[in-house]
Amino acid sequence: MNFSELADFLNEKAEYYETLDFIESDPIQIPHQFSKKEDIEIAGFLAATIAWGQRPTIIKNATFLIEKMDMAPHDFITHFKEDDLSNFENFKHRTFNFEDLKHFFLSLQNLYQNHKGLEGALSQDPENMAINISKFKQTFFDIEHLRRTQKHISDPLKGSAAKRLNMYLRWMVRPNSKAVDFGIWTKIKPAHLYLPLDVHTGNVSKKLGILQRKQSDWKALEEIMSTLKKLDPNDPVKYDFALFGLGVFEDFGK
Repeated sequence: MNFSELADFLNEKAEYYETLDFIESDPIQIPHQFSKKEDIEIAGFLAATIAWGQRPTIIKNATFLIEKMDMAPHDFITHFKEDDLSNFENFKHRTFNFEDLKHFFLSLQNLYQNHKGLEGALSQDPENMAINISKFKQTFFDIEHLRRTQKHISDPLKGSAAKRLNMYLRWMVRPNSKAVDFGIWTKIKPAHLYLPLDVHTGNVSKKLGILQRKQSDWKALEEIMSTLKKLDPNDPVKYDFALFGLGVFEDFGK
């Protein structure tokens, strides 16, 4: 299809999938249980961190975390002490284990005490997402931690597509006009967001002819974004709903 046909097709699919129904089967339902800004962003960050694998399992394990935080993530992080870890001793999501969770709690506490919270730490270079996310990783691990835990925060400057952090940024930054994303962060503009590239969005992008690269890395993401930014320079990541929906619900990329 030509550019005009592609624009019409993806705009229609983005409109179709960005609805409240999307939340029912997506990890974004975890932060949607809260109204306080800090609760939303902490719950969202933890849900996004473990957002790989089957979505029912992701939602189940993220629900376990916020319930053990007494449904008050910000208060829990603010007053966190290592004695509080006893409720989480059996937690594991794939390769993210109890020891990783311990550091995440300590690092989140450090962010809110010393770096203006998650928004401050994830807005260090708001117009360049690759550098922004890389700087966030450095800040996140500037306290003592296990080396193994570093793998749970991606670094675009080392080639990673940083799918989970880009998804999280979409949640926090894109406007709440459709009641799906939150729009609670103002330091980053939607125009500067990047697509959460996964197997579904990648396969659909290839079928649509907007991705040729075989590796699912940051260079592939740049290739896709070059088209999405032409389709909507102010909100290119709205097409995440179209690409993901086409792949998951319509098997379009197969």
